[in-house]
Amino acid sequence: MKVNNKQVVLDMRPLDEILSSMPEISQGDLIPLLQQIQSRYGYLRRDVVCEMSRRTKIAVSRIYGVATFYEQFHLEPHGRHTIKCCRGTACHVKGAPEITEAITRVTGVSPGETTDDMKFTFETVACLGTCFLAPVIMIDDDYFGHLTVNKVEGIITNYE
Repeated sequence: MKVNNKQVVLDMRPLDEILSSMPEISQGDLIPLLQQIQSRYGYLRRDVVCEMSRRTKIAVSRIYGVATFYEQFHLEPHGRHTIKCCRGTACHVKGAPEITEAITRVTGVSPGETTDDMKFTFETVACLGTCFLAPVIMIDDDYFGHLTVNKVEGIITNYE
């Protein structure tokens, strides 16, 4: 691989460590394996997925099938913090569209995007399972409910 006419060496050491810690890998190990790879690399890099496929004999199509089915996996670099805004019925009725607009205004990115400085990735999700908090967002593992547009900036600023 070349970037700006320089040869880039792909670091497979984390993959080596992960695979060596799991001597016998089967199809049933795919999700925990992908979780470890994403944890170490930050996302599921194409080169790493292809090398993992080669070494484990798990088809690339199977790996991508699992990775694209579960929302926990990312195929693109993700920000240090993930903001999830619920768009479920209860949240929608209580103002989620306005909360989404406020998050976009504060971060400068729309749902599905990551800030240029890699601080935030913004996603909307079908449901966060906390309807009693509607409207609700989640930043990393922290929930913020009964939101108003005026509260959004202060909450996000605490993660900068």
